[in-house]
Amino acid sequence: MAKKKTSTKTSSWKKNVSTVTSGRGVPIQFFKKNAWLLIITIISVISLIGMRYSTQSKMQQINELNTELKRAESDKLHHKSLYMSLIRETEMQRLIDEKKLNLYFQEQPPYEIINDITN
Repeated sequence: MAKKKTSTKTSSWKKNVSTVTSGRGVPIQFFKKNAWLLIITIISVISLIGMRYSTQSKMQQINELNTELKRAESDKLHHKSLYMSLIRETEMQRLIDEKKLNLYFQEQPPYEIINDITN
C-alpha cells in the first residue's frame, strides 16, 4: 500500500499564507524549512543598507571636495589678478625708467573733491 504524496510544498505554503493572513503566527517549521532563504534575504538587505550608507557618505565627501575646489579656483584667480597687476605695474615702471620720463606713481589723488552744496 503505497500512498501518493501530494505536493506538500504548495500545500504548506498555502497553509502558512492562510495562517498569516488569518492573524495567527508563523509556525517554527516554516523557519526551519526556509532558513537558507531567510538568511540570504537578511544578508542581502543588510548589504543593500550598507551600500546605501557608503554611497551617501561618498556623495557627501564629493560635494565637500567640489566646494573646496571652487574656493581654491576663486583663490587662484584672485592671486593671479594680483600677480598680473604687479607685473603690469613693474613693467610700466621699467619702461618709464628706461625712457627717463621722470614719472612716478602717485599714492594720493591730485585733487580733493568737496561737494559743498548749501541751500
